[in-house]
Amino acid sequence: MADAEPLTDRERRVLEAVVEIYIATAEPTGSQTVARRAALGISPASIRSSMSDLEAKGYLYHPHTSAGRIPTDRAYRIYVDALMRRLPPDLRARETLEVELGAAAASERLVARAAQVLGILTQELGVAVAPSLDEIVLDRIDLVAVASDRILLVLNLRSGAVRTIYVRVPGTIPRGQADAVQRILNERLSGHTLREIRATVAERLRDVGGRSDVAELLDIILAEGDGLFDLEESEPVMLGSASMLVDQPEFSSSERMRNLLTLTERRDVLREALAQRRHEGITITIGDEHGEPGLSGFTLVTATYRRGGATGVIGVLGPTRMPYEKIIGLVEHTGRLVEDFLQ
Repeated sequence: MADAEPLTDRERRVLEAVVEIYIATAEPTGSQTVARRAALGISPASIRSSMSDLEAKGYLYHPHTSAGRIPTDRAYRIYVDALMRRLPPDLRARETLEVELGAAAASERLVARAAQVLGILTQELGVAVAPSLDEIVLDRIDLVAVASDRILLVLNLRSGAVRTIYVRVPGTIPRGQADAVQRILNERLSGHTLREIRATVAERLRDVGGRSDVAELLDIILAEGDGLFDLEESEPVMLGSASMLVDQPEFSSSERMRNLLTLTERRDVLREALAQRRHEGITITIGDEHGEPGLSGFTLVTATYRRGGATGVIGVLGPTRMPYEKIIGLVEHTGRLVEDFLQ
């Protein structure tokens, strides 16, 4: 988005009023409405002049000639960054989140439940993606003989997740050899992320490959190489209910509703959008800022949460006309709460 012309104090006040009125009403806003509802102490004529200047600067537009004006993506951006007053979640919302997440805290459904509840509280589409396995630290490896020709590698990850891998062996491996290899693997690999292990496993184990007491099993593991630790999978995108958006004016036409449903089915687009937000704090992307046509009519508000040294993302997706001052605080609070429960 090109740099915008600076706004005067009056223009900023008028723009803030127009954005807030449009968020509340979903109707194009005229100068008389602003004068009546915003109590700016400015005459309708002055408001009309400021609105005309704001349109010339790219902050407002006419949907058609005789209508009032509607905020552009640029207007929402300056509103979020410089004009609005962020509101913390109210007591009822905080209690709802704590009760609902507390009930799911011991299950794998915690993050998915958080996305659902966040969608209900905001009346937007709750979205979340789990941390990337590549970023998670390996806590411990266990070797378990499950058959005469197979050993099970159990990878215990710091996130609390467990992944298992079968390794074929030519014959029964003595328990002593399995125990010795298990100790070596834990000494050399534990405490590192799966990405680090995959890149350096051969180097970390090279100097013990010739030991006679572990050679057979360790050679098999080395032959498998980094493939044993290539557990990366497409992180599932967790969605709340799209019905939260159905009653919003933006989706009153069948075409826009189809676009919304298509977007919820295109998990690859949502996954990529969420994966780009794995840095600390709140991220707000509005309309065309996404760079993805399928998301151009939406705002995505997300917060990160940490688990096992890795980062997940939770937030909401909705039309660009959303009550940012309430939603940002709710998303931020939910991210912190998810992280607390996961700890």
